[in-house]
Amino acid sequence: MSHARPLVAARALVLLGTLLSAAPPVLASDAVGGDLDAILERGVLRHLGIPYANFVTGAGDGFDVELVRGFAASLGVRYEFVETAWPAALPDLVGRGVSPVASDPATAPVRPVRGDLLATGLTVLPWRERAVAFSSPVFPTQVWVVARASSAVRPIEPTGSVPTDIERVKKLLARRELLAVAGTCLDPTLYALDRTGAVVMLKQIRLDEVAPALIHGEGELALLDVADAMIALAKWPGEVKVIGPISPQQEMAVAFRKDAPRLRQAFEEYLERIRRDGTYARLVKSYFPEAPIYFRSFFGAME
Repeated sequence: MSHARPLVAARALVLLGTLLSAAPPVLASDAVGGDLDAILERGVLRHLGIPYANFVTGAGDGFDVELVRGFAASLGVRYEFVETAWPAALPDLVGRGVSPVASDPATAPVRPVRGDLLATGLTVLPWRERAVAFSSPVFPTQVWVVARASSAVRPIEPTGSVPTDIERVKKLLARRELLAVAGTCLDPTLYALDRTGAVVMLKQIRLDEVAPALIHGEGELALLDVADAMIALAKWPGEVKVIGPISPQQEMAVAFRKDAPRLRQAFEEYLERIRRDGTYARLVKSYFPEAPIYFRSFFGAME
């Protein structure tokens, strides 16, 4: 008997080890992610966001904050804001360490899931589309080259052709210090700026810190998207000027995990509803009143 018990125990341990090794690994997204049903059961919608322009002001409001808060209310769940940062934003959503150079979630290291959707003035870019499912566009954008007002670089004369305007801007960048932020819509690799002769200065800062860095003399030129450029022009009148576009018009959207199609569909229905009832137009006018002027084709006639 004394020998049988250890033998039985040993066999049990072997069997347990076999079962554990055969079981599929529990991913972070399985543990705290989930689709619409999981969110309704949990009773809370977690909004991943980054303080940026007027999309997420950092003061508890912003275009995307109000957009997602309204979505949570439409689902009958509590809204919860979860602050993140640009390098961590998509990993916090998909539960994998995705990045511009490793955008396939299937092969990326597992990470904790911290939110159910990401809405923070997020530009739709090809590497991001490989990692997440985007909603319909919620806002237009474009990347511009801006300069300190004292810079000798002069704004281009628009030609009516965006590709031509971009080429004219690129010709002005040679030997000029240009502030940029890797891994974002201000990443110079997205626009082949290595061929322009610009002296690219990559900064590890938030996007809303680029304009102040430019004004304080950390570079002569900078990449800036339209949302931040509009804020900079209003906040520091006479201190910055727009040289011209470096990208075609882009689109911003809300990002969802690809395994949450019902949540994304619920958002699409909500977005269509607020476009019809005027809520969306009120949000645009509240946070980006100049946007319909810059992007008439996107917004159309907005009364």
